[in-house]
This record gives sequence, structure tokens and C-alpha cells, in this order.
Amino acid sequence: MRNLSLKATLWVVVYFVLVLAPVLLLFPQPRPEGREFWREVSVALGFVGLSLMGLQFVPTARLPFLASVFPLDTLYSFHHRVSITSFALILAHPLILFIYNPFTIRLLNLLDAPLRARAGTLALLGLAVLVGTSVWRLGLRLSYEAWRIAHSALAIAIAALALYHILNVNWHTSVPRQRYFWIAWAVIWGGMVLYVRVIKPWMMLRRPWRVREVRPERGASWTLALEPDGHEGFRFKPGQVAWLTIGRSPFGIREHPFSLTSSALESDHITFTIRELGDFTSTVGDIRPGVRAYVDGPYGTFDIDQHTGPGYVFIAGGIGAAPIMSMLRTMADRGDDRAITFFYGNRTWDSISFREELVELEARLNLTVVHLLEEPPEGWEGETGFLTREMLDRHLPADRHERVYFVCGPIPMIAVVERALRALGVPLTQIHSERYEMA
Repeated sequence: MRNLSLKATLWVVVYFVLVLAPVLLLFPQPRPEGREFWREVSVALGFVGLSLMGLQFVPTARLPFLASVFPLDTLYSFHHRVSITSFALILAHPLILFIYNPFTIRLLNLLDAPLRARAGTLALLGLAVLVGTSVWRLGLRLSYEAWRIAHSALAIAIAALALYHILNVNWHTSVPRQRYFWIAWAVIWGGMVLYVRVIKPWMMLRRPWRVREVRPERGASWTLALEPDGHEGFRFKPGQVAWLTIGRSPFGIREHPFSLTSSALESDHITFTIRELGDFTSTVGDIRPGVRAYVDGPYGTFDIDQHTGPGYVFIAGGIGAAPIMSMLRTMADRGDDRAITFFYGNRTWDSISFREELVELEARLNLTVVHLLEEPPEGWEGETGFLTREMLDRHLPADRHERVYFVCGPIPMIAVVERALRALGVPLTQIHSERYEMA
């Protein structure tokens, strides 16, 4: 853990150096005569915003050396927030110019403005569309697949237009070190696109999988079992995630992330349990055995091997139990006798995925399952409603402060659970949550 913290700190420092590099490169050179202070401020903000935007290609590339240090949900959450920040900084660039020199508003005229100005305007408009469709995707009723295609195309076009703008304004970039910096950035961004869209799909194409089985589960869910086709598969840690492409070429961008649910000790196949929630997930039940699939993974730090402890508390809502099942199955296959308490929330008794298997796992493991139902059946004597601090206090064991906690489910549930655990004195370093918002 200490080694991971040092690596994380190092990467954070490198990140901020890269973000601020274009501004730091301005300091050795004197401010040009006749250039107003606020014009220089607007340029600096634009430089930092563009540098931030360019670095957005990195978190979503799922680079192994970063995915093994930072939780994937943290990387994607960071990606979302920084996108809005970079848009605000880039937007500030022309706004400051317009305020202190209203004459420059004419540069917004796409018919008469110089080509470099038109490129900057189009890049800003494209960035507004990219951020807007990402923030309000669900409200706009954009499917995940359509949004992702548009998102990728826009990101590449925006980067190209923005680079054309700053290189052809040719003021600060007329200084060799500044110009070389942006050219190097362009090469790195192009390398990221090449890795994600060509190199990684080519590697996946050489290691195909086939669908072995598709079986229904309670709660409108399906378990998809895959077996390696002509290779040995891969090893993974219980709780990790992978991206699936089913029945399509890996060079397309119709891949979807799901948690592995099989035991990490099973070497001949892997499984994913997927709930019908719309788009691709509503078609999983139609997949037939024998269909070719491609798997990009495993990824993530949400696993019991990396975060060990004398015992565990698992908290899940609905299909958030998927990575928890991988942990439980692995521990059972290992003969692990550490104590486990599993809080599992669902709407009804009949909608509980893995219900029967959990009874079997209670016999194989030192496991206590606490079910919570929103709509309990008549005569139900267990917990009802949503998980609260009081419920946790009733069921958590005496060694609650030593246990390691894994939380997965709807984002509002995770926020409530984290607050409740902290209120009960559970150290923040022992709470590990997994939340994914792809857009």
C-alpha cells in the first residue's frame, strides 16, 4: 500500500507539471511590448485549458501503469470533472479578450475571420457540445453507443482545431521551446488515439473468447460465461472489471464495462452477471453460445488481494453485488475462513440475484448475509427500506474498526453508506467504493 501511495503521488506531481508546463515555459521570456496584461492572462488560461483537455486522452485509455495505481471509477470521475474545468478555462480565454478589447468579437464571424480564428471558434463550440452531451446524456436520451462515437470523434476534432489555432496565431508559439512543446503534445495525443483505437484492438483480436453459456438469474439479470479461444485466458483479482465486445470487431467502439463475477481460481472460463438496464444490457439474453467475444482487462484496484484485512464487510445494492460475488467465490475456493458480513439491498425477495448461492456460500464461508428489502413479502422479519447508520450499527461486529469495507451499488446509496460508516468511526482508509459514470 505504501508503494502504491508513492506511485500515486508521483503521477499526481507529473500530471500537474504537464498541465502547467506551457505557462511555466512563458516565464523565461520577457512579456512582449504592447501586449496588455489581461491578454496575457487570457492566453495563459487558454494554454492551461488546452493542456488539461489534451490530458483527458490519458485517464480513459486504461493504461495498465495507471489502472494498477488509481481506481478506475476515480479516473473516470476525474475525467468528467476536469473536462468541465478545461472547458471553463478555455472559454475564459476569448471572454477576457472580448471584455478588454470588444473589437476582437469580430473574430467570431466564421465567414470573414482568419482561418486560425475560425479554428479556435469551432474548437470551442465543439467542446461545448462535447461537455454538454456528456453531462446531460440521459436527459437528451442519447444511447451510450451513439454518445461514445460522437464523443470520440469530437475529442479528436477539437484537439486538432485547437492546436491549429495556437500554432498559427504564432505569437508565443513562435518561440521554439513553446512550439516544440505543443508539437510534442500533439504527438502524445496522437499516440493515445493510436493505442486505444488500433494497438489495443489489434492485441484483443489476437486473443478472442467464445460465449460458453448464457443463463438467466433473478432480478432481470443474466450470467454470461466466456471461454478463451486458442489461448490460456488471463488471471484476475476478485473484484476487477473488464470491457466486453460481443459479436463485433474490437476495432469498433461498442464495448461495455462489467465486473467479473467468477472465482479468480477458475482458469478455464470467466463470468459476468449483467442486469437489464437498457441499451446493450437489454440484449444480453439474446446472445447465443458460440458467439465470438473480445475482452479488454482486467482492470481496477477494487479487490480483496490488494486491500487485505482480518475480516471484511461487503455492502451492495442490486447488481452491485457482481464484484462481491467474485470475492466470495474466490474466498470459498481458497478455503478462506476470515469473517465476512454482507449487507445486500434489493427491491423484493424474488429479485435477489444469487439468492440461492448465497445460502450455499454461508455454509462454506464464515459469512453472515443481511438482506434489506424495499418491498418485503408478508411476514418478513428482516431489515426493510434503505441501509441506514442504525442498521449498520445493529449488525456490524465488535471488530468493525479493523475490518476492510467494500461498497458497490447506486451512487446515492454509496454516498449514504460512506457517511454512515464514517459516523460509526470506520477509518476512511478502510472503505473502498466502486462507482461508474461513463457519461
